Amino acid sequence: MRHQIAGKKLSRSTGQRNALRRSLINSILEHERIHTTRAKAIAVRSALEKLVTLAKAGIKGGDQKMVHARRIAAARLANAASVKRLFDEIAPRYEKTPGGYTRILRLGMRKGDAAEMVLLEFVE
Repeated sequence: MRHQIAGKKLSRSTGQRNALRRSLINSILEHERIHTTRAKAIAVRSALEKLVTLAKAGIKGGDQKMVHARRIAAARLANAASVKRLFDEIAPRYEKTPGGYTRILRLGMRKGDAAEMVLLEFVE
């Protein structure tokens, strides 16, 4: 039983799961929308929303909080370009939005294995 265990395993080991989550988040920060399976989108969405909230709090909190928030984001993303884009472009866009920065749109089934495909994107 998985009582009080957050997140999905996605049929991967811990390292593979963390790498997948990191690469999907970096991709959506770079392109602002990605095509992926529904399970992966649901698993990544909460981490992405938390990063945007972290960036918003860093911007609002001043210089010390900004540095701390950037370091936390850099540790989670491991990509300087994604951190810069998150703090300079994406977080200021949602400054007055209390949450719900992303949406999941269903696209149908993938032909090869009938996995449900979705479009994960930032809300305008």
